[in-house]
Amino acid sequence: MSRQTLTTVMAPLLGLFILSVGNSFLSSLTTLRLDAAGASPAMIGVVSSAYFVGLTLGAMFHDRLIVRIGHIRAYASFASLGVVSILMQVLSADWMLWILVRLIYGWTTVGVFLVIESWLLLVADQTVRGRFLALYMIAFYGAGAVGQALLGTVDGLGEFAPFIAAAMLASLSVLPIVILPREMPLMERVEALKPLQLFQMSPSGVIGCFGSGVAIAAVYTLFPLYLQTIGMPVDEVGMMMACVILGAMVLQYPVGRWSDKQDRRVVLITLAFACLLLCAAVLLLPHNATTLMITLFLLGGGIFAIYPVSISFSADRASAASLVPMIQGMLLVNSLGSAISPISISAVMSAFGASGLFWSLAVLKILMVIFFIWRRGARPEATQVAPFAPATAMSPIGAEIRVTDEMIQGVKEHDAEAEEPPVRHASSLG
Repeated sequence: MSRQTLTTVMAPLLGLFILSVGNSFLSSLTTLRLDAAGASPAMIGVVSSAYFVGLTLGAMFHDRLIVRIGHIRAYASFASLGVVSILMQVLSADWMLWILVRLIYGWTTVGVFLVIESWLLLVADQTVRGRFLALYMIAFYGAGAVGQALLGTVDGLGEFAPFIAAAMLASLSVLPIVILPREMPLMERVEALKPLQLFQMSPSGVIGCFGSGVAIAAVYTLFPLYLQTIGMPVDEVGMMMACVILGAMVLQYPVGRWSDKQDRRVVLITLAFACLLLCAAVLLLPHNATTLMITLFLLGGGIFAIYPVSISFSADRASAASLVPMIQGMLLVNSLGSAISPISISAVMSAFGASGLFWSLAVLKILMVIFFIWRRGARPEATQVAPFAPATAMSPIGAEIRVTDEMIQGVKEHDAEAEEPPVRHASSLG
């Protein structure tokens, strides 16, 4: 990777990092402020789901807008609207208003992701995409951990200070984008595979991506509520959330490398079962700070690793031509799980208390384990065609970053072997 290429790509990644720091503590803060205002867990779930609904809608339609007005103007527009939606939360704690502004904020956030990821595609040929993906993950998860660790600090500055800080960060994230002297990339329309096609191609991959979306959204939006309910102050809530995100970043690569040497469905079964045990540990073990931090670090690694392992498993069964639309479709499946998660799980929490969060996750993981075991018996192991690539859920255009030359070549060779006619041996009689 040349120094010029690295310098060029650092600008959009810096913009992503700045925006994601504010986005990270804002997601937890929204939950905590609604709880302090007396909102029920079910209502908090509705507000939280609005953000993920906005993400899903934006992922489906933003590519058209960016093609029409260009990347710099699109980014500035998304960031500006994001600043407005954040500051609108200062005006009132009315949950109806917050549903609207969180929907808008989710819609603008995925627009930012689209701009940044398509920008990376402009400068990333297939030989360096893996490294760019790693830098993307470091920026995204690193910002998430920093933002959660800052939660207590910014909350201590005053009632409105955290929202103002998040708005300032969203506004500042524009600077690296607008000062970058680079020709804008061209984007094509996103054409993801339909859900039925995805399920026929890889049932385990679809269930893994959907279940991952449910679990990750619950962690981001409802876990802060659980921690506050058991008596943790805001600064400790932020530190515990930072442990979850650090686990997601640190453990994803070793889990992925393990999946390259093992049937990926065995890895999915193990991850889901490990998450089940860790959920039980959170519920049953005494809430000692050190023990809880270690448990949450491992739980974050398990929950967040299911998505990329599911994508890798699905890629083993896809054709070369369907790799990108397959990953795009899986992202939308993941987004659907994220959108329904806070609403459904918060309803359980309203009925059974804060521990309903981990009971819900435990039931989800049990169902995933049963499904993966059933599918492993019903369908033989797929040939692994390319090494695992660690990843977070991205926008649809970002699916192309994951599709490296090595992956395409592996799939093509596998397709060629599958289509090769059987060898006919000549008869000894001539």
